[in-house]
Amino acid sequence: MFSLSELASLSERQGSSKLLKPWWEVFMEYLVVLMLMVSVLSGTLLLSRDRVVCLPLDLTTTPTNQNTSSSSGAVPQPHPPNRPPTKPSPLPASPWTPARGRRTHLDYQQYVYISQVCYHEALPWYSRFFPYVALLQSLVLLASGCFWFHFPLTSARIEHFLTILAKCCESPWTSRALSHAARQEEGGEETGPQDLQTPPPTLLFSPPVPRNRQSSLDSGTDSPLLVRSDSTSTAAPPSPCPSTLSRTSSLSTMSLSRAHVPASKSPVVLDGSRRVASLDRSDGEQARALFERVRRFRSHCENSEVIYKTAFKVLLVVLIVGYTTPLMSSISFTHTCLPQAHALTGYSAFECTHALASVLHKLLLAYVSLVGLFGLLSIYTLSWILHSSLRQYSFNKLRELGSMRDVPDLCNDLAFLLHMADQYDPLLAQRLSVFLSPVSETRLLEESLERRWGAERLRSMTTVDPEGRPLLQLVALPRLPPALFTLSQLVVLKLELISDAKLPAQVANMTSLRELHLYHCTAAMQPGALVVLQERLEALHLTFTQAAEIPGWVYSLRGLQELHLSGRLGCEGGVGRGWALGSLRQLRHLRVLVLRGMLQRVPGELGELAGSLVRLEIHNEGSRLLVLTGLRRVAGLTELQLQDCHLERLPSALLALTSLRTLDLQHNSLRTLEELLGLAHLRRLSCLRLAHNRVLALPASVGVLRALELLDLGYNQLQSLPPALFTLHHIRRLLLAGNLLDELSTEVGALTFLTELDLSGNRLESLPPELFSRCLELRSLNVSHNSLGSLPPGLSNLSHLSRLDLRNNSLEELPMELGCCSGLHGEGLLVEDWLLHALPRHVKEFLTQPGSHTGKSLESHSRPDSDSFPYFSATQWSFSSALESRI
Repeated sequence: MFSLSELASLSERQGSSKLLKPWWEVFMEYLVVLMLMVSVLSGTLLLSRDRVVCLPLDLTTTPTNQNTSSSSGAVPQPHPPNRPPTKPSPLPASPWTPARGRRTHLDYQQYVYISQVCYHEALPWYSRFFPYVALLQSLVLLASGCFWFHFPLTSARIEHFLTILAKCCESPWTSRALSHAARQEEGGEETGPQDLQTPPPTLLFSPPVPRNRQSSLDSGTDSPLLVRSDSTSTAAPPSPCPSTLSRTSSLSTMSLSRAHVPASKSPVVLDGSRRVASLDRSDGEQARALFERVRRFRSHCENSEVIYKTAFKVLLVVLIVGYTTPLMSSISFTHTCLPQAHALTGYSAFECTHALASVLHKLLLAYVSLVGLFGLLSIYTLSWILHSSLRQYSFNKLRELGSMRDVPDLCNDLAFLLHMADQYDPLLAQRLSVFLSPVSETRLLEESLERRWGAERLRSMTTVDPEGRPLLQLVALPRLPPALFTLSQLVVLKLELISDAKLPAQVANMTSLRELHLYHCTAAMQPGALVVLQERLEALHLTFTQAAEIPGWVYSLRGLQELHLSGRLGCEGGVGRGWALGSLRQLRHLRVLVLRGMLQRVPGELGELAGSLVRLEIHNEGSRLLVLTGLRRVAGLTELQLQDCHLERLPSALLALTSLRTLDLQHNSLRTLEELLGLAHLRRLSCLRLAHNRVLALPASVGVLRALELLDLGYNQLQSLPPALFTLHHIRRLLLAGNLLDELSTEVGALTFLTELDLSGNRLESLPPELFSRCLELRSLNVSHNSLGSLPPGLSNLSHLSRLDLRNNSLEELPMELGCCSGLHGEGLLVEDWLLHALPRHVKEFLTQPGSHTGKSLESHSRPDSDSFPYFSATQWSFSSALESRI
């Protein structure tokens, strides 16, 4: 049993498939139905009345063993052929007339036997099986005609295509896009209600009208083939669908439909070339989903030709006509039968008549005529296929009209489906083209962005960066919202994962924009925007995957001062030429260049920036930096960072950097520092960072770095410090955390300008008294994670001490002198609680009592004198650590 819903869906599927059937396909289906009727009629006659009647032909032989009597009485012997038969004497009157004709001496059973034998031997096979062959051929033609509608590989694709086509006709965006294209074609002029060539957009946004309204040329027509079966139960108006009316009556239908819609009910007001009304959010989301669905279906169908190949039927028709025509002559009325039954009947030849021969001959002629007509239509189909180039579909007519000039051409199965749909209604392809047009999709995205990302929302998302500048970050948007370019107070703009980050000329309205971040964004720029950014933009941060993704306009920003490039800058060839050669020469004001990637050499093109570049950072992500000769071309550098470059020795190219002030070689593989002697002529070098390496010993040549103010040797493998280190009287910050030091020389007292000393994570058991008696400028002392048993006297001399870390040691008590260190008031002392409670009450209260001025003095006193190395508070360090862990 079939349910009503299943039957309704079946009829709906059959009705919707008519969209892909041209007139000849429909005519062929009717021809196949007639063939089936002929074959069924022939089969019915063959089953009910098919027989043959046979009479003997051989009268010369006389039956030898023939019974002379039958069931009806005695049968007289026939006379010899040379003697005329004697005239029988008249008999007395009898109630029956004597039999006349030639006597055969055969009884009824013999006739039945001969008829059965001759039906199979004398009658041709085509006369006996023609109805069944015709029925089988008709079924094959019927299956071949709709095979591609039921074949699993093609039926799902066809059903998907029809569903998408219905969605395209139902979408409100279809009518809006076609109306916008019509207005553009007319030059942006306003169209009145009396203009019949431009469809009014009021039909889409007007209140619901009754279901029996007529169709219009703009919004489509209400074809029952594309309307769902449950649409009649809803109160919403029918969606625009392809027209089932003829083309000649479309204008009259459109005029009638407009006559039923009052002009006063139209809520759409045209303002210049733009309209006030817009799609609601649900319609916009549905249209965006439909664009993506059409894009995926297109990529899937254009890679196959299955539907195109299964619609070829000419060969089958030629085969049927070829073997049917010669067999027509075999259907005749009389046949001569020579059965091997002489011993049973006495005759060797019989003449048989086929009762249905004339009827079957006429039916065969009718069947062959139908097949021939079917073949002519198939030949026409083949000529249309060869002439129309069904593997390609072009929208040239739309381009000539100027409505959709950017619609791409289609190929393979999708082109074939559209050619089939054009035979039903050419307007279907026009509605599908709306969702194939990149311009239409762009307009939809712009309207969606204007609706969701207005100026008020963007202002509410604006934050402040650590430097107090207004900052806005946009992530994973399809395009840049137009309201973004109205934020005149914005200084820093961060764009992340935006597929089409196009900067228009309206960027000139952002008068305060100075810094731009592009994180995996395909950024294009109009000429007007480039002119503005060349004058205003100061810092640019680019994050990409391959160097080829760097836009070309980056190298023309003449006013750029900072450039940060993060991505794969090198290549497998070992030359690292992923970015254009010679393109940095236009960056005449570039002062800071940061490269984060896997370089194998320092680019020689940096020599073009030798006059302006003062800071260079290379973070190589653990890849070995093989060639550093390019550093010699930028001798004006004052700051150089080479981190994660897998360096094992100090590069010799550093000798050419005579203006260098800061050298950062952290996170490398340095084992020896013997090349420090070569850095003696770097008289301006004030900061040297060598932390997170594998240095075993610090050579005495470190004493040649007389101008050194900061030395970071943390997290190495140092076991002792050379005396020459304590001859560097200008050192202010000495960082030796995470080493293997077991003692600190008393010569540390020579560092009278020392403000920060970090000895955490070593093996120290005691501290020299000279540290507290002579290093009076000390502000920060970190000796945590050691083995200190006690502190030397003289701690009260450190009047500027604002931070003291004594955690994780072997201390048994704290000195009373801590109460004299006014800088430790508040949270300046870090120690275990039980040690702190062992102090006198007034000292403990002095050290633990919070005070706002102490925190400020701590921050100000612990800040280094050098501006090149800013100090970060504990909160900032924790935030940075959390950020690094997430990355």
